[in-house]
Amino acid sequence: MSTGTTLTSWGAIRLVAGREIMTRLHSRSFVWLTVILVAAVVLGGVVLNAASSSGPTAERVGVTPQTAALAEPITATGSTLGTEVETVDVADDAAGEAQVRDGDLAALVTGTADDPTVVVDTELSPGLTAVFTTLAQQTALSDAVADLGGDPAQVAGDIATAEPTVRTIGEPSEFDPARYITGLVTGILLFMAIMISGQLIAQGVVEEKTSRVVELLLSTVRPWQLMAGKVLGIGLVGLGQVALVVVAGVGTALGLGLVDTSTIDLGTAAVWALVWFVVGFVSYALLMAGLGALVSRQEDVGAVTTPVTFLMVVPYIVGVSVAPWAPDNPLVVWLSYVPLCSPLLMPVRIALGSAETWEALLALGLSVAVVPVLVWLAAKIYSNAVLRTGARVRLKDALRAA
Repeated sequence: MSTGTTLTSWGAIRLVAGREIMTRLHSRSFVWLTVILVAAVVLGGVVLNAASSSGPTAERVGVTPQTAALAEPITATGSTLGTEVETVDVADDAAGEAQVRDGDLAALVTGTADDPTVVVDTELSPGLTAVFTTLAQQTALSDAVADLGGDPAQVAGDIATAEPTVRTIGEPSEFDPARYITGLVTGILLFMAIMISGQLIAQGVVEEKTSRVVELLLSTVRPWQLMAGKVLGIGLVGLGQVALVVVAGVGTALGLGLVDTSTIDLGTAAVWALVWFVVGFVSYALLMAGLGALVSRQEDVGAVTTPVTFLMVVPYIVGVSVAPWAPDNPLVVWLSYVPLCSPLLMPVRIALGSAETWEALLALGLSVAVVPVLVWLAAKIYSNAVLRTGARVRLKDALRAA
């Protein structure tokens, strides 16, 4: 029965892909893995929300002997504005600043009661900003009214422009816990999804080769069609799995208010994560399928796929250990453009907000440009090795023309 008279190329690929999809969807291990991943993401969001909501909510503000008279007005103003403030007496400016640096105090009021200065480590919290701004406006109003011939318009202008004097004593920090977690989760999820799906490809190839099922399949379809169908089928199932986890994660984050949508665009990060999964899966799955055809036993799969696994592990480690803390690190930036590294690094940079759109498109273009080369390489290895049973086929032998 010839392939040309029974099935078109697309028909053969679609037939194999459908078989793979049905096999995976009826696999209990796949279903349970999907449930566990979704549950882990949702539970992680709940735990993070509980942790961020726990603990004391009062803002601790230090006052020196010279500004002690402001303790009661600060507390009262905070209560009026809905910000709980606890004032703490400190011996002097030096002792108070030390507590600010250590994080024991959110702010320190120095100077005098008539001309106070608010000292903070890096920035004044929104709640305390409102408190001290109100106090500054009240002081401006009192001073303006006390002046002889105070003009009401001038008083209103003074109130509108009055704000507290703030002096920072620490280095500004750009670390954003929400961005860090978003980038970290993105990197881990993509690595797991691409690794698991790629391993399924390699194991499936060896399983068919060992059971001699491949010989029956190749009587109807060509080797490259069989490989393409397996990659397409498992890829679609993997994409659905990743999409479920991503939707669960984004929904949990938005529902619990875990992220500031003004600084993190979860929708964009989610779409890019799915795009990079497709590119990464296709790239690595092709290599896994080709190399898996070199062996005839499941226990030998790990040995032949080790180089591909190493290619995945290197950018993954950089993506979860360096990128979340330093997304603009030269190593992170340059590796994010390298095909086979891009799918595991660029989505992390996008989630962290450190990659411009043109950078993501450039990396995507480079990765897609390499796919035809990977298709040719994997198809050649697969076609020349999949029917050879027994001893492991050497890579250089599989690359020779049949």
